[in-house]
Amino acid sequence: MSSLTIPIQKLVAASTAAAASSSTSSISPLKSLLFKPTSCRPLSHPKPTPFRLRFAASATSTMDDVAAMDAVQRRLMFEDEFVPYLLILCILVDENDHVVGHESKYNCHLMEKIEALNLLHRAFSVFLFNSKYELLLQQRSTTKVTFPLVWTNTCCSHPLYRDSELIEENALGVRNAAQRKLLDELGIPAEDVPVDQFVPLGRMLYKAPSDGKWGEHELDYLLFIVRDVSVHPNPDEVQDVKYVNREELKELLRKADAGEGGLKLSRGSG
Repeated sequence: MSSLTIPIQKLVAASTAAAASSSTSSISPLKSLLFKPTSCRPLSHPKPTPFRLRFAASATSTMDDVAAMDAVQRRLMFEDEFVPYLLILCILVDENDHVVGHESKYNCHLMEKIEALNLLHRAFSVFLFNSKYELLLQQRSTTKVTFPLVWTNTCCSHPLYRDSELIEENALGVRNAAQRKLLDELGIPAEDVPVDQFVPLGRMLYKAPSDGKWGEHELDYLLFIVRDVSVHPNPDEVQDVKYVNREELKELLRKADAGEGGLKLSRGSG
């Protein structure tokens, strides 16, 4: 697939001219690229410590939560591992994006834990444009624990606490994670989205509840890329996809703000 090099100002203009400012407590990258710039210097990462399960309220309540999920939800929350309750580990950071540890994806998305422990994890939002400068949007699947059936930008997820996704230099760890998730969610081959083609525009602090129980509290990297790609959505992750131009994006934002047709447009996470 072809790679395009364009001025970053054109990328920003093509994607954000229709953006409207939102409250910082529930800001959505799709609606606003207001972010909090932070320094990006190499860090020395703490060595992983022996993993211990830390449940939301008690072991019993957590087991009840897991039992209430269907098989797909359990796979997406705990990943495709067959070691019982070996959970996905997100990267915990402070507000300056310094790594302070790790925590399970499960706990990082429980509002009770987020509020009680001020859990803040590293995340990313990918905005992928084709050669016509149309933005690829996805509608999150019905099986998603957070923000099901909500339309959002191309891909939102988390780098994991693993060597390849902890690399600080040039945000390489985050870009590696973005390439991984574009394949997982949208079936976009790695060769279609080389990691050196992602343009990090900045970072923003972001907190938003989903349904009262689940939610997000993230330091979110904004990654832009212009590529013509093959898209084969994973139905466990994605309900629908579409490309939109600038005017179509404006209209979607207007409809979502007006509540027309039950359209929901926001930021999602893996």
